[in-house]
Amino acid sequence: MSATTVLARKWRPWNFAQLAGQEHVVKALSNALTQNRLHHAYLFTGTRGVGKTTIARIFAKSLNCLTGITATPCGECSACKEIDSGRFVDLIELDAASNTQVDNMRELLESALYAPTSGRFKVYIIDEVHMLSKSAFNAMLKTLEEPPGHVKFILATTDPQKIPVTVLSRCLQFNLKQLPTDLIASHLLYVLEQERIPFEQAALNLIARAAQGSMRDALSLMDQAIAFSAHRVEEAVVRNMLGAIDQGYLFELLQALHRQDGPALLQIADNMAARSVAFDGALQELATLLHRIALGQTVPQAIADDEPERVRLLELAQAFTPEEVQLYYQISIHGRDEIDLAPDEYAGFTMTLLRMLAFAPGKGLPQTVATPAKAVPSSVPQGSAAAAAANVTATPVGRPVPPPVAPGNIAASSAGQPDWGVLLQQLNLQSMAQQLAKHCLLDSFSDGQITLRLAQEHKHLQTRMAVEKLQAALSEYFAQPTRLNVVLGKTEAATPAVIELHNKQLRQQQAYEAIEQDAFVRAAQAELDASVLADSIKPIQ
Repeated sequence: MSATTVLARKWRPWNFAQLAGQEHVVKALSNALTQNRLHHAYLFTGTRGVGKTTIARIFAKSLNCLTGITATPCGECSACKEIDSGRFVDLIELDAASNTQVDNMRELLESALYAPTSGRFKVYIIDEVHMLSKSAFNAMLKTLEEPPGHVKFILATTDPQKIPVTVLSRCLQFNLKQLPTDLIASHLLYVLEQERIPFEQAALNLIARAAQGSMRDALSLMDQAIAFSAHRVEEAVVRNMLGAIDQGYLFELLQALHRQDGPALLQIADNMAARSVAFDGALQELATLLHRIALGQTVPQAIADDEPERVRLLELAQAFTPEEVQLYYQISIHGRDEIDLAPDEYAGFTMTLLRMLAFAPGKGLPQTVATPAKAVPSSVPQGSAAAAAANVTATPVGRPVPPPVAPGNIAASSAGQPDWGVLLQQLNLQSMAQQLAKHCLLDSFSDGQITLRLAQEHKHLQTRMAVEKLQAALSEYFAQPTRLNVVLGKTEAATPAVIELHNKQLRQQQAYEAIEQDAFVRAAQAELDASVLADSIKPIQ
């Protein structure tokens, strides 16, 4: 890499094919150039570093390439080379932030009346056009209404709301989007490979996230990282450079939250405070992590196989319910919005964690507390299904307990090849290990070794932690060391998970039929012209 050429300039695209992202804009402009259906004024909007000025320069080159108006300028003719080097006399670039006055605009518009010196069109690129004064906009309006045929205006802005409607209505508008993190990371990878600079993928992911959709910012941060780490881009160095939150803290927070361990949550927050972690950024990173966990729950394949934190992400995806993840995500983003209103950042951060603890779904009351029976309304016939539903808490709820597999006698158990679904109901399993066990079939059970078979589509459940916890539960139950192997293969018989789903669907169907056939419900439907909301019917567990 040249000592004087920064990456953002060295790797600036010179044609539409080299652009990363913004396909919707490139396609529209390419079609207009190919069909020679050109407008006299274009407006590019979008946040910093997303390609507004770059696309404007490529478009100017397409208009003036000596091979003709084309979506693929040659890059070799005198016009293309002069535009690339910033020496093309018929390409006038103006920074509106430093030329806001009407006199500057009148001078520019007067020069627009004259024919191009060497090009096909005179192209005016006005950056940050929203900074122009009201009188300067009024001066521009006359030319936009009746432009000379040899003039093209390309306006760029990060704040289109400040541009007068009269100007907006005379321009073709294109909104450039923030670039996705994975696209930025892949482009950074390409650049570093071309530059022959060693790197760690996790470091590129950090830079891509920190760039917040801006490719220019990402390349500038990459320049900084290369200098910071002595020509090697490493995760630890980049994390230190960016002041990024150590992901370990966030995983520890979520694990403590899963355990409902309030003291551990506060201890982790204290450790973060001792290391001067920015709590505003911590809440942002926590929300990002929860988003990735939600992806892992819904679409596990969205978490790449080479993702450094893939195993921990999928373990948390199994540990939490989707409702919990959604709730904690909402609390995180609201906590970040409110942190400036808190007495201090530490108070705002810990209050957000305590709010997650307090509102954890289904964990507000101990399970040992009995729920009092509800009184059955006198207007409901006692023999009806509605009465049974109203009185659902009057009797203890539970499943019949199957005959236990004899603990402490693994030899006897293996001889009888115990039913895997029966055995599962007697093990003390948490959600990660439980989900793995439910989706397996018992392959073999002998000599203190259990082999389970797991279908290929559920291989994401086979995390190290889940296997270890399941093995520990089996060893505890049989009161002797038990070796567990989980192999991938076809599960032609029904797994406990499949049986559980089938039974749930069956109970739902039975509940619906019971309500549908109930005499009281039928009478209500006939007399009141009422209808049953099928989605409101839930089986008695």
